Amino acid sequence: MIAIPEKNFLNEPRGLKSWLVTYDHKRIGLMYFFGIMFFFMLGGIFAMLLRLELFNPGKDFIEADTYNQFFTLHGAIMIFLFIIPSIPAALGNIILPLQLGAKDVAFPKLNLASWYLYVIGAMFFIASLVAGAADTGWTFYTPYSIQTSTAVIMTGTGVFILGFSSIFTGLNFIVTIHKLRAPGLTWFKLPLFVWGLYATAIIQVLATPVIGITLVLLILERVAGIGIFDPALGGDPVLFQHFFWFYSHPAVYIMILPGMGIISELISVHATRKIFGYKPIAYSSLGIALISFLVWGHHMFTSGQSVFAAMVFSFLTFFVGIPSGIKVFNWVATLYKGSIRFTTPMLYALSFLILFSIGGFTGIVLGTLSIDVHLHDTYFVVAHFHYVMMGGTVIALLGGIHHWWPKIWGRMYNETIAKITCGIIFVGFNITFFNQFIIGAKGMPRRYYDYSEAFHFNHAFSSIGAWLLGLGFVIMAIYLVHSIFKGKPAGDNPWGGLSLEWETTSPPDPHNFHSIPVVEHGPYDYDKIIPKSAYQDELEKAKATA
Repeated sequence: MIAIPEKNFLNEPRGLKSWLVTYDHKRIGLMYFFGIMFFFMLGGIFAMLLRLELFNPGKDFIEADTYNQFFTLHGAIMIFLFIIPSIPAALGNIILPLQLGAKDVAFPKLNLASWYLYVIGAMFFIASLVAGAADTGWTFYTPYSIQTSTAVIMTGTGVFILGFSSIFTGLNFIVTIHKLRAPGLTWFKLPLFVWGLYATAIIQVLATPVIGITLVLLILERVAGIGIFDPALGGDPVLFQHFFWFYSHPAVYIMILPGMGIISELISVHATRKIFGYKPIAYSSLGIALISFLVWGHHMFTSGQSVFAAMVFSFLTFFVGIPSGIKVFNWVATLYKGSIRFTTPMLYALSFLILFSIGGFTGIVLGTLSIDVHLHDTYFVVAHFHYVMMGGTVIALLGGIHHWWPKIWGRMYNETIAKITCGIIFVGFNITFFNQFIIGAKGMPRRYYDYSEAFHFNHAFSSIGAWLLGLGFVIMAIYLVHSIFKGKPAGDNPWGGLSLEWETTSPPDPHNFHSIPVVEHGPYDYDKIIPKSAYQDELEKAKATA
């Protein structure tokens, strides 16, 4: 009989205060998790309001100015409060030390400080809702962001504080990976999720200060009129775009690299197959981190940059697709002749392969200079961005949640309902955003409050898909919460994984392991070891007693 350990990190020590002052990486990760889920819900509500307004051309129920504020809040909340911290700060905090065989991260107090900085930054966002939300878009482009009367300073301050939270997390992870690996856990025995977090941490530490400085300059421009971005005072508004995208394109990989690491875990474990091309996948993560700093200019093809600069950025955009392609081909090769189990995590991994590939291919299309001139600032860009961010990062996050949920809570969710929900989300997502490739190619500009009657069918269909997508997330929230209280005990290793997190209890002990583990095999050595899952053991026992 599978049992949940009486003493685990969820109930030891007890009391609300023990959570608020905890140094336990698992509790901090869970607090991040509930925080990002709240803001995912809030950002999703704004998205649903936008789709309701766009169901028909003309005004339905909100004014044009309010529409601008809604799409700004949707973008800023989803990017800065949900997607960027989602995998590193939530799942990364919980799983990284477990996969390393460590008791905690290198700097537990810094970890707690990063959580409180996240809360403070989030409070500035919430306050901006009351003060008159920004209407600049999540990019805060000048010169409009200097002139608007909305709460740009408050929102920018919130992003600035969130940047410190991200930097602290990145520093912590780099030191943890270097210094706290278990005996025998060499660099090329690390799970690929760890490699993804490591590459992400490098970007967090090196790129995030740039957006912080940029927002400080924007605030000074509004308060003191220093003229850096004001042409009337000798400044250049395009300079803001260079600063912003020098951070924000690497930030795309802060969002996607950990998700790629999750997909490597899901495919190997749920196909019971040794990962194909371990080293190329690991090195490609570092390659993506490096190249991500070189392609910011492809967001600015229509900003007046020289033809030579545009050609260089276009070429580098094609180049960045190589390490991503390495990962995709190696994942497909891993699946080939694997003992694939179509569990919920595997379904999300397969969804990722399809959706991220579409996002990647359309990214190459947009990186083509002559094509981007026509598609820039259309719904084609919106669709591409969502296929990468939601079809990539969010789908990977959902796969990771379902994969490690039994480890975190010690209980299993309803697999049948979870699989159906995955299908609803996949269908709803494609109905919502594939339509936007079509209307974008036809010339529909993004961020427009109104549109031509010619685009009505596609917008209405896209809105229906958004409601279906929202329904999927509601169902997921219900069955996951239900599983916490009523789910069947999952056992220590429900999926038959080989990495270290599956060698401790579910939920884990407050100190992770009762003794320091010694690593004798790699995390994907399914050609040498075929572990039994907890459910396989229970099934065999039931057959033996029948």
